[in-house]
Amino acid sequence: MNLANEVCVVTGAAKGIGLALSAALAGAGARVVLSDIDAAALATAAQSLDPQRVRTVRTDVARAEELASLVRETEKNFGPPTIWINNAGLARHRAITDYTPAEIDLMLDVNLKGTILGSQAALRSMRERRRGHIVNIISTASLRGIPTETVYCAAKWGVRGFTQGLREEAAALGIRVTAVLPGGVDTGFWHDAVDRRMPVENFLRAGQVADAVLALLRLDDNVVPQELVVRALLDRDFGG
Repeated sequence: MNLANEVCVVTGAAKGIGLALSAALAGAGARVVLSDIDAAALATAAQSLDPQRVRTVRTDVARAEELASLVRETEKNFGPPTIWINNAGLARHRAITDYTPAEIDLMLDVNLKGTILGSQAALRSMRERRRGHIVNIISTASLRGIPTETVYCAAKWGVRGFTQGLREEAAALGIRVTAVLPGGVDTGFWHDAVDRRMPVENFLRAGQVADAVLALLRLDDNVVPQELVVRALLDRDFGG
């Protein structure tokens, strides 16, 4: 796929991986709609990008009506989306006995429900043209259970299973679906997730994840990169 003038939607785009993806896509000539629940951060993020190639839409990915509105705004500004990246995510890391019900709901709503609803909105738009690519940014936390990440792992395992099923359904409609599983990435994600210092010096950079995603997006339309695990060379799983 030649990314020039493709219409892309990126959720969780105000910072971190989402912002790096948006910048990389716009730099490749795509037209990009940045979506995030944090309107102020979204506006700041957009200032660093080409105003001719980007738009912003404040969206709560846990609300189906807001994702439907995101599709409409994308179509109004740039046309129907051809690339949709479900990147919005968050974590709270602590002992399972210490989670509050609100924290559990938040992680399941954003990570799991948000990806399901985002994929649903994307597929409804793409199926008429029988062309498109949905990319779900998941995590290596979907590969094994990790102490103090139990709820996050549960959400990400759910997203990985959902993505596998979605891939089969979408293929019949001419739509590609890819799961991307980054290891640790040095972003602000960790400031909210944990209350201790993480070994970020051994982590990926957000731009490196974006480079990997753009590489798979550039593959021919009849090639489906089903799942990509990407980690920094010295990254190791952690817990405790």
